[in-house]
Amino acid sequence: MKSDITQQTQHILNLIAKRNLNDDEKKQLIDETVENFNLYINPGFLQYRKSFSPDYVAGKFIMWGKKQAIHFVFGLVEWADSGSTFTCVKGIEYIDCLGGYGIYNVGHRHPKVLKAVNDQLNRQALHSQELLDPLRGFLAKILADLAPGNLKYTFFTNSGTESVEGALKMAMLATGRRTIIAAVGGFHGKSLGSLSATSKAVFRKPFLPSLHPMRHIPFNDLNALEQTLACLQFTGEDAAAVLLEPILGEGGIIVPSDDYFPGVRRLCDKYGALLIADEVQTGMGRTGKMFCVEHWNVEPDILCLGKAFGGGIMPAGAFIGSEKLWTPIFSNPFLHTTTFGGNPLACAAAIATINVLLEEGLCERARTVGDIFLSKLKSTIKPYTPHIALDARGKGLMLALEFPDTDIGFRVAKGLFREKILVAGTLVNAKTIRIEPPLTITLEQVDTVINALSKVLKEIASEMKVQFINESIVKPMPINNLQQTVLSRQL
Repeated sequence: MKSDITQQTQHILNLIAKRNLNDDEKKQLIDETVENFNLYINPGFLQYRKSFSPDYVAGKFIMWGKKQAIHFVFGLVEWADSGSTFTCVKGIEYIDCLGGYGIYNVGHRHPKVLKAVNDQLNRQALHSQELLDPLRGFLAKILADLAPGNLKYTFFTNSGTESVEGALKMAMLATGRRTIIAAVGGFHGKSLGSLSATSKAVFRKPFLPSLHPMRHIPFNDLNALEQTLACLQFTGEDAAAVLLEPILGEGGIIVPSDDYFPGVRRLCDKYGALLIADEVQTGMGRTGKMFCVEHWNVEPDILCLGKAFGGGIMPAGAFIGSEKLWTPIFSNPFLHTTTFGGNPLACAAAIATINVLLEEGLCERARTVGDIFLSKLKSTIKPYTPHIALDARGKGLMLALEFPDTDIGFRVAKGLFREKILVAGTLVNAKTIRIEPPLTITLEQVDTVINALSKVLKEIASEMKVQFINESIVKPMPINNLQQTVLSRQL
């Protein structure tokens, strides 16, 4: 067994070292990847990947293992990335409008971020946990200078959900309260604490007895927030914090009115609750500002980062708070710790990412290109509204298309995939497709996406017209259950 694993791992190491594969190696890699996902990760993933749809892959069905699960022999396996694109093993290049759910703000493998990580790796990979690691200190100071208002102290994490977890703990420590308010449609992660704030029932129900007490209220509704804060105060369950995304991401890219976040800040101050801004998806320039709350000149008490914070190269996250908020852990910094958070490689990536965002003006570019992109999306869907498309919306390069139902949304996403454009649905609002390309996407690539969308919508309109004619003669066929739920179940 040990000798087999040694040979297997060496084979994989040899594969990693290669830049190009011959045809036999490509076929073997695809076959093994599909089989490994099916037998050792989760066969359910393959059912919801457009890259394994029979519409796009040439292959045959086979039966694997004792589970007798049916899957595809061939699929599209990613192999390389650069700029604003992914390339699969077969050499097909895809424009990335999914952005790894928002991690590629500075593009794929930006040379400066890659160099910073490699330079650090060539000297030291991880930290000792006893000696002081300089990059953590440098990055914390940079964030104190960059973040709005009096945000000063930073705790580094490995992901956005960890940032939210830490922020919730800090809010409870600082206020001595336990109740948290979050938004219906909000998404804050799936670890136990952050899942408490996430609002979708399908994610929460299996774990409800263990979730933290939470009040979910309508987003962009100041009256609902004040009523909830007042009721909690009356019953002695005063809110420790209000946890909100500046723009609902997985909820369907819902942009609030301009008076909403200033009003939230005012109500938090009135009732003594902290305001936690979950900028995991909206931060790092995505919406046209370094942090989305800056659009409304609002200073949160805690600001959470993740996703793009590591430059699309390293997993990295952080939450930042004021000195007053951090005081409870000055005397005992071991109340909240991490082994890998703030490691030298992650800090090198984050420092380089901030440098690139500022030096290349990517926040401003997100705002400019985003306005152009959104305008073209609106024009493209207009002839198909409201029967096929409902809305195009967003801020900066955090954009979305909404459709009347999940079936049409899936057909659009599937059609765009065929046209070599990567998109995906949002996890909480299944009728909505996110468009979150790297902030480096070119205007030529934007036009390619728009032309592909126009072609796909035209095809769907033609298909639906035929379907409507047939429906007057033949009993309607039921919507495919897989298509009906695929957008909400993509992971």
